[in-house]
Amino acid sequence: MSSDPPSLKPVDPEKPPAPPPFVEGGLHGYLTVLGAFFALFAAFGQSMAFGSFQLWYSQNQLVNYTASDISWIGSVQLWVFFISGGFIGRLFDAYGPTLLLAAGTVIFTFSLMMTSLATKYYELILAQGIVFGIGFGLLFFPSMSATATHFTKNRATALGVAVAGSSVGGVVFPIMLQQLFNKVGFGWAVRISAFVCLACGIIATALVSSRLPKRKPGPWIDVPSLKDANYAIFVLGSAISCLGIFVPMYYIVQYAQGHNISQTLAFGVLSIMNAGSVFGRIVPSILADRIGRFNTLIPSTALMAIFTLALWFHAQDLASIITYSVFYGFFSGSWFALQTSCIAQISKMEKIGVRMGMAYSLVSFAALVGEPIAGAILARDNGSYKGLIIFTGVSLLLSSFVSLIVKLRINRGLLARV
Repeated sequence: MSSDPPSLKPVDPEKPPAPPPFVEGGLHGYLTVLGAFFALFAAFGQSMAFGSFQLWYSQNQLVNYTASDISWIGSVQLWVFFISGGFIGRLFDAYGPTLLLAAGTVIFTFSLMMTSLATKYYELILAQGIVFGIGFGLLFFPSMSATATHFTKNRATALGVAVAGSSVGGVVFPIMLQQLFNKVGFGWAVRISAFVCLACGIIATALVSSRLPKRKPGPWIDVPSLKDANYAIFVLGSAISCLGIFVPMYYIVQYAQGHNISQTLAFGVLSIMNAGSVFGRIVPSILADRIGRFNTLIPSTALMAIFTLALWFHAQDLASIITYSVFYGFFSGSWFALQTSCIAQISKMEKIGVRMGMAYSLVSFAALVGEPIAGAILARDNGSYKGLIIFTGVSLLLSSFVSLIVKLRINRGLLARV
């Protein structure tokens, strides 16, 4: 009797190839973390610097528009970024990260070049809102999904280091833009930042890889995931967070200048907030791999709310505004760093890309309306920030309770590692 050698056995074309034996991190894993760091430095760093643009537009191109009107540019940017996640996650499953990152680098750079030429409101909505959001998504989602495939034990730490790139970018870009706005003008300031982002995108494209083989993509909407109660409730909590979490980043510069702080120092406050976020994305991530990802995310979200309601509510001078910015930056950094690792924890490895992308798509609508709602509250209160601050704090506090429900569904022990 004879049998076919293993290499000649028929292969089911519908069955995806098995991934290679798992190695925690490894050279490709660490290079992917580095590449993701650069991708997020450019994409999320630019997005987190929108508070700088908010103030500039209110005094220059869009001087006749309200704060709520201007914030729609950043909100559209976030909405397009978030909602693109479901589509990009599916493409990541099918084609891997390289082509997506290359496309994202081109689109992102193009959006900034067009922003540098824009003078009208609709032009900024198109360039810095819609096109920027598409490039943002193409850089962010493949980087984070690919990083998650290389790690299990230290996944939160790896993702935290990668996401720290966004905070470093959030420190660098406001300072860089503030200096360049005054020295070379708006157009060249934005073009110079575009060249920096182009270089970061090229590095990310070269370094980021996925451990999983390319496979036939699943449906655009993964219905079984929506039927998973833990996943659905977690996404609901994330959506509630997104109503308020970006509000301080958008309005802290304007708030500082409204309290007789110079423009240079006001821009510096945003950089300080993002500097706090650097440590917030790394330190809690390391802790999360030891005490549990949900156990770290929930108190971080609650503390964001508490510091907003207790400290920002009463901040009147530079020292108190800086103190709030440091604490808020730290705990918001923890929130951003732990979202992906929490989704990965309640998902199968092969579902990480589509589940993460779908989650961001679902919360996109909250991200779209959060800042304009805050701006409308600010206008209703005739420039008083009290209502805006309450809106932010209550949104974050409610989100922490919703995330606690997921933790208790996984393990009812309050001190259990989850």
